[in-house]
Amino acid sequence: MLMCGRGLRNSGFAVLGIALLTIVTRLPALFEPHPIDDETVYSVVANEIVDGGRLYADAVERKPPLLFWTYAAVFAAAGKYNWFALHLVGVGWVLLTMAGLYVIDSRLFDAKTGLVAGLLYGIFQPWAFHKNLAFNGELLMNLPIVWAWAIALRPHRSIIRPDLLASGALLGMAFLLKQPAAIAAVPLAVYLLLPSYRHKRGLTPLRSVAQTALLATGFLGTLGIVAVVLWKQGVLREALYWTIGDHAIRHVFWSNGAVNTAAFVACSLPLIVGAAMSVRTRYGIWVGRKAELTALIALAIASVVGVIAGTRFYPHYYIQLIVPLALLAAPFYSRLWSRAIASNCSFAPAVGYICLGLTVIAFFISNFSGADLESRPRETATYLLQHSSPTDRIFVWGQRPLIYLEAERRPACRYITTFPLTGYTFGGRLSGFDTRRWIRSWAWTDLQNDFARHPPIYIIDTEASSKALYPIKNFPILSKLVSENYQPVSATTDGVIYRRRSSQLQ
Repeated sequence: MLMCGRGLRNSGFAVLGIALLTIVTRLPALFEPHPIDDETVYSVVANEIVDGGRLYADAVERKPPLLFWTYAAVFAAAGKYNWFALHLVGVGWVLLTMAGLYVIDSRLFDAKTGLVAGLLYGIFQPWAFHKNLAFNGELLMNLPIVWAWAIALRPHRSIIRPDLLASGALLGMAFLLKQPAAIAAVPLAVYLLLPSYRHKRGLTPLRSVAQTALLATGFLGTLGIVAVVLWKQGVLREALYWTIGDHAIRHVFWSNGAVNTAAFVACSLPLIVGAAMSVRTRYGIWVGRKAELTALIALAIASVVGVIAGTRFYPHYYIQLIVPLALLAAPFYSRLWSRAIASNCSFAPAVGYICLGLTVIAFFISNFSGADLESRPRETATYLLQHSSPTDRIFVWGQRPLIYLEAERRPACRYITTFPLTGYTFGGRLSGFDTRRWIRSWAWTDLQNDFARHPPIYIIDTEASSKALYPIKNFPILSKLVSENYQPVSATTDGVIYRRRSSQLQ
């Protein structure tokens, strides 16, 4: 009894220590009084929803709706522009994801292995890039993915598994947070069909198919419910276009892939090595867990496909790989540190501790050095705050949605970043490519209609430099509108600010 109580206390201290480490390593985000990377455009969309606008009709972005509804929920509860609240939710999201990893590996192995899985995710999720601390789509989708797997992998002897409806629903929610999450459903469906899964539970092939059907029902049912909501809001067609139809591959950024993949491998080497050692048959770690091992390896492969699918290889794309790697590596490190498996000098327990400790320190320094802790608005936002009222609308020409947030002004056009109007391609500058071939011509009609409904008092031209890719003069509709109805009033580091002429003000 005494030893049992001592073990529970030790486990409690371990959980507390891991949670505190996770929070401390994310202090750069908690202290940063600005949105981080993708949080900028997501927040503009979410604030428009909070102000009564319709997703994809009054603010356009190419992510699924649940991501923006999550952001909108945070801002509705904590107030718009509350970056501390947003980043605090992000830290809580990570901790809940770690809890799901603990559940998976503690059920497959033991509590210590579960704790190691959570620890590894907490350490490696940001993998050295400050922007990876953002409350981005990969971070968001990992939570429902992990808990969907936790439900599906739980030990059971039931022939009919209604819990798979919940697992499928969570996978549907993951897809509605970020599109690549859908691929995580494939290895889980395959898991339910594996002969090793059936034989261990005494299932016939038909009953295994029935369980897979329950998973699919939960997934498709969730998508159906959200589709009905979007249809009632009158934006279902727009949602389907921006989240699915507008994702054709236009260019593969191989240089980004080479550099960022090398960086990920270098930064996550202890995790990758641990996962590789775990699956080696010589250690016998996965004996009796063949179906689960196959499923997790398939999840790792699917996650690699998810990273590649975007063809832009942004650093945050690799976050989805941390989940399967942590689950695979945890049983190896757990046994190594408890000396349950033999080790040589290269994999001595002390070496593992030192590597993880140095990784934590290096990531923390990198993330803190990348943080922008200055709280004052930039020059353009300061001007707009001083020379406009909160009800005034503005339009930012270019890929600078941060101006809307810092100026605390609503957009006059649904295109809060102007890629549909210019053909801008995400991923980096394309030398020698004329991106105007990718302009959505109907988007210019949308712009004119939006301006007719709520004309912008100010237009901020962030493409005014001599090296700009998309100067206003190259776009006749906007060029004519600016020359006839607006006059320049200020030049800032962001570009040129135009104000609507007095004769045009109503």
